[in-house]
Amino acid sequence: MKQNVVRQRDYVCSKEGFPRDSDNLDDKKFKKLQTRTGCEASIRFTMTNGEWKVTHFNPTHNHEFAKLEERPFLRSNRKITDAQLIEEARGFENVGFIKRDCYNVVNKQKLINVETGDAQSLVDQFKRKQVKDPMFFFYAIQVDQENRMTNFFWRNGRSRIDYNSFGDVICFDTTYQTNKYNMICTSFVGVNHHWKNTIFTDQCQAMKNAIRVVFPDTCHCLCLWHISKNVAKNLPRHYGIPEFKSKFNKILYNCETELEFESSWDALLRDYNLVGNKWLNTLYENWERWCSIFSHNTFSVRIKASSRSESVNNAFQHMACKTMRLTKFVHEYEKASKNMLMEELEEDFCCKQGTSFQIVKNCGLLEHALSVYTRTFFKRFELEIASTLGVTHQDVYSDEVSFTYEVIKGGGRRIRAVQFNSSNNVVTCSCKMFETLGLLCRHALRRLIVKNVTKLPDQYILKRWTKDAKKDSVLCDHVTSCCNELMCLVYEIFTKSATTTRHTEICKKKNLPILDPPCVRLKGVTNARLKSKMEKHKRKPLKDVQDQVNLCSFI
Repeated sequence: MKQNVVRQRDYVCSKEGFPRDSDNLDDKKFKKLQTRTGCEASIRFTMTNGEWKVTHFNPTHNHEFAKLEERPFLRSNRKITDAQLIEEARGFENVGFIKRDCYNVVNKQKLINVETGDAQSLVDQFKRKQVKDPMFFFYAIQVDQENRMTNFFWRNGRSRIDYNSFGDVICFDTTYQTNKYNMICTSFVGVNHHWKNTIFTDQCQAMKNAIRVVFPDTCHCLCLWHISKNVAKNLPRHYGIPEFKSKFNKILYNCETELEFESSWDALLRDYNLVGNKWLNTLYENWERWCSIFSHNTFSVRIKASSRSESVNNAFQHMACKTMRLTKFVHEYEKASKNMLMEELEEDFCCKQGTSFQIVKNCGLLEHALSVYTRTFFKRFELEIASTLGVTHQDVYSDEVSFTYEVIKGGGRRIRAVQFNSSNNVVTCSCKMFETLGLLCRHALRRLIVKNVTKLPDQYILKRWTKDAKKDSVLCDHVTSCCNELMCLVYEIFTKSATTTRHTEICKKKNLPILDPPCVRLKGVTNARLKSKMEKHKRKPLKDVQDQVNLCSFI
């Protein structure tokens, strides 16, 4: 018999087996994703009489397969070959052009793209996108009496899916301006099931009226960050006092009852002689839009400021400038949107193909939460479970079904009231974490653990925080679908009319091109071409030189 000859090979799934038990006390900064699920899918090849034959085959997998767009995240596909690392031109000396030539070609292509005008080129770009994606892509444009573009709106299919799945909380900011026309860039920013970015706005009466008309059933909240900024602007002398700032921040963030709010507000006005202040009176009239007392029963993901919208504006600032054309801005926005989509796909892949590291093993509530929640939200739930160790409680009232407890966090002064019904596992807490965030608090979880509840009740699992948050999402309604189909039909008619001169002239009479918005020249921004170093060192006029010579002669 020949030695060292392979006569049998077994190929198993990458999720075969189970992860080894690790030491929870091992202090590692990074915990690897656990991908083993005990999958028994395998195939065995055996050599018989010099031929390889399949002697065993099990095609059954116990896990979900990776989608087509998730292939780049598979470890077997994450390889870089030597050929990919070698430059295609074999060095800069073999490129055949210099950097200036490259800039000239790119600039020439940009001018071709906006040959019909910036606004009209943008419309043409939207039309091409709608032809490729007629069901989901949508845009709308408004013009003035001179047919100049005043504003425009667009959204793709992914934005529509995100709005259908996570449109319950939106940050709406209109304070960022970018492009050469000084147009306001307004973004709708939300929080997805991976926690990556009620309507939060600034204190604007026009926006308040518009939201009342467009979103009549929406709770409109004011951004607390903007309120703090306006306090420093309207009360600069008082806001510089640490005691005043501390008391005002308590009113913004820490009041939990209406009586506590009223007493704190009256004490602030009385102690600092601010009774009758116009700005504070206006703020008090709208207190239901910013005071935390009235938002306890409103689902807001506990966002108290439009900071997520500000972070998006920061991204705009890095990819745009105040001299940028509209077409270029839309192009850069689409690039940034694709990067965000890749990050979300990678997180979806990690959630479906692996599990997070658990601090506590064999905990029924944690095991159930791990199977339904995303990785990011599971970490929040795990933190609440671990925090139950520092919670103490005492019975206040109980019968055969209903129980009422007073819960105190270790070292805390606030007492929470928890009510539990053993017949249907309904639990409520006065801190209102589930009502505002969709996550059971440590006080409520403490009662479930004491009552030996090992599975989260269905009513306390919000779909928006689960791995299947986008499943069965409605993409397009009937009206939008018909509108998109008609716009695509019009675009096809105009495209065919361009084949003959007669039809083109008819369409030009019926369809005037959209003109660019008025270009605003900002202070410090010039529209002139950039000068070279030699041109910057401009020689003085001959008259000034002669005056200096005469002055020297006089001295």
